[in-house]
Amino acid sequence: MYKVVLVEPKIPQNTGSIARLCAATGTQLHLVEPLGFEITESRVRRAGLDYWEFVDLSTHRSLREFIIDSCGSRFCFFSKKARRIYIDADFQGDEMLIFGSETDGLEEGLLTRYEENCFRIPIFEPGVRSLNLANAVSIVLYEALRQVGRLTS
Repeated sequence: MYKVVLVEPKIPQNTGSIARLCAATGTQLHLVEPLGFEITESRVRRAGLDYWEFVDLSTHRSLREFIIDSCGSRFCFFSKKARRIYIDADFQGDEMLIFGSETDGLEEGLLTRYEENCFRIPIFEPGVRSLNLANAVSIVLYEALRQVGRLTS
């Protein structure tokens, strides 16, 4: 089972939308603190609609702690600074799909340390800095599900 990991998310509506996506796909959602909002905020709840009961949600005090606790897992990091494209990832079905915050992304040291497991989503217009976090997670998660044969008609 895939796990979506949001590192220090700031925008409650994005997290709510991603929670709804995780509920729909049976994907675990991990939130790494500090969060830019309270999980109980109405904006988070509203974006996830009434699907929160279907979300397998965990929170973690820090990314370092999460990585140590998840030792042995395969990490895939997503950043606009990565050189490899997400469709080049060889998803196996049990990866931790890790995304940085909307404002800061993932720290450089992490991207350097795990360079071979860092991927980006191409943006074709040079004036566009980044994609919306909820959109990025959707793109990557559905590609990962496609690669392992979880998408059926």
